[in-house]
This record gives sequence, structure tokens and C-alpha cells, in this order.
Amino acid sequence: MSDTQDVSALSFEEALAQLERIVAELESGQAPLERSVEIYTRGAALKAHCEQRLNEARLRVEKIMVGPDGKAAGAEPADFS
Repeated sequence: MSDTQDVSALSFEEALAQLERIVAELESGQAPLERSVEIYTRGAALKAHCEQRLNEARLRVEKIMVGPDGKAAGAEPADFS
């Protein structure tokens, strides 16, 4: 795991994989205190990043326009800037 890699540059899948490794390491109870604090902090950043990515995906899905027949009639891109 690259603890120095910028979290915002990670895909959802990469961030989730790192977060899962951090949780496993913390749950093992084998990490020294300083390491535990360090990876907990990174884990919090990864969690926030994953939540942001999921929210962006949810907003994209919400932009799908439904026609009068209840079927998808098109999609409008979401603007996240």
C-alpha cells in the first residue's frame, strides 16, 4: 500500500482496497501505536474519498431522465465542478 499516494487520485476501487487493508491491519491489533494512528488518519481520508465517489455516481444516476412511459428517455451529464 502506498501511504503517500494522493487519495484524490485513486479510483473508487483502489481506495476501497486500501481501506480494507487498513481495517484488517487495525483489527489485527499488531500495528504499533504510531502506525495505527497514521493508518487510521489515511483510512479516514480514504473513507471520505469513497463516499464522495459514491455520491458522484448517485448524482449521475439521478440525472437519467424518465419519459412518460416510465422508461429511460435519455441522460443529462452531471456537473461536479
